[in-house]
Amino acid sequence: MGKRVLVIEDNEENLQLFCTVLKCGGYEPLQAKNGAEGIRVAMQERPNLILMDIQMPVMNGFDAIKILKSESSTKNIPSIALTAEKINNPNDGFKMHGFDDYIPKPVRPRDLIEKIGRHLP
Repeated sequence: MGKRVLVIEDNEENLQLFCTVLKCGGYEPLQAKNGAEGIRVAMQERPNLILMDIQMPVMNGFDAIKILKSESSTKNIPSIALTAEKINNPNDGFKMHGFDDYIPKPVRPRDLIEKIGRHLP
């Protein structure tokens, strides 16, 4: 398998879809179902990239990314927000919160692999 990508997503169907797309793209998916679990997995596994939903139970994506970017062991891991939220200037809005990029939902598999490729040389 290739580089490891942590998918933090509370919707089981989306989680499985993203993991399948990642495997087909040559990546090794890791999974977490909320922000708190995602922080734990990221600190233990040190993935090459994080894909994170924004609206989740237990801890949302904005709170989780703030913690991950404040930790020396995870602060340099590229992170991409996955969201259905409409934001006027998405790049600035997500970067302001600590994400390196974002992908709007519904996510097209080709867009997902292309965007990941930009952050994982």
